[in-house]
Amino acid sequence: MVNVSYAQQKVEGLLYSDGKPVSITIKEGVIVKISRIPALKDENKKTYIAPGLIDNQVNGFNGVSFSPEEGEPALDEKGIIKATRSLWQRGVTTYFPTLTTSSLASLKMNFSCLAKAKDNDSLMGSIAGYHLEGPYISPVAGYRGAHPEKYIRKPVWSEFLELYEASHNDILTVTVAPEVEGGIDFIRNLHDKDIVVALGHHNAGADMVKLAVEKGARICTHMGNGLANTINRHINPLWPQLSNDSLMISIICDGFHLNPEEIRVFYKIKGPDRIILTSDVTIYAGMKPGIYKNELGEDIELTAAGELRYPAQNVLYGSASPLNLGIGHIMEVTGCSLADAIQMASTNPAKLYGLNDRGTIETGKRADLIVFTLDNYQMKILKTYVKGKIVFEE
Repeated sequence: MVNVSYAQQKVEGLLYSDGKPVSITIKEGVIVKISRIPALKDENKKTYIAPGLIDNQVNGFNGVSFSPEEGEPALDEKGIIKATRSLWQRGVTTYFPTLTTSSLASLKMNFSCLAKAKDNDSLMGSIAGYHLEGPYISPVAGYRGAHPEKYIRKPVWSEFLELYEASHNDILTVTVAPEVEGGIDFIRNLHDKDIVVALGHHNAGADMVKLAVEKGARICTHMGNGLANTINRHINPLWPQLSNDSLMISIICDGFHLNPEEIRVFYKIKGPDRIILTSDVTIYAGMKPGIYKNELGEDIELTAAGELRYPAQNVLYGSASPLNLGIGHIMEVTGCSLADAIQMASTNPAKLYGLNDRGTIETGKRADLIVFTLDNYQMKILKTYVKGKIVFEE
């Protein structure tokens, strides 16, 4: 890791969209010129350049949780900075700290901590806002996944507004189960506040999914996950969400959450314009394999292969694989191009969440850039720029 320093005025690489060499000129943190050049200085090295990755679901990273409960080590600014710098090493220049199902007091405490740290100069605007995943989800085993049942509850608008205020009005997206009592009214209220509504951890049928979309739902959280292990082959949440052209989906391409054939089907149906790659990384990302205890004292297993499991329900417990690993995996299993993969990991989330100053390489955009190699579908980050400054260099 290196200290934050001013980036050089020009960055060169093979442009992710067409593989042709370019030189990008940066001034005061903004892209001011993009020039085609005959070749890179080292013509034998295929070094690519792309917009920084945008991850809409980061529960924690490298020993830092964004959802600690009362009695656990509290979230603090030092931890937020540590997690952010670790994400920069993986090419993530913008992310949404994600708070999952917990007590109201803990949610308010953690949102308040994040809100106080969000504008810290050392974070350089990498935190765009927050993702609230739960507690307004299905309480049914399987559908609730690893979310603790005792904290799951029906949505109450006045309660949500307390959380929204604690976040300094920076909750950008909420994952909700539309079939729970009050769910549809809650979705409508979120939509009216321009908060992106995501469907997830639910067991809604076709009519309920259709109604949720009509009231403002726009995306499905980690499609194919947050489901019971055994579902009805005809009546389940998958088909109505996949068949609805108004719904985008986010998918976790870590090699564990979805089988290759699932990813291929999702990609064929939704295409690169309606998919967002996400990581769903947790506190365990970047840690050594072993058995850990979650906030309830339950066993969580991180395998040597990088799979994170919740043995009590025989389900996954989020991910330990950062977003850059998903780039190569989706390319490998679908045959999509690097341009398509970057679109799903950067451009699409920027559009959905109104982050109009990032997500592409264009003049006038923030100079959030990654320089990397891509060998055997493995993306290796060499440099990360945030607002034109080098925040990581191998």
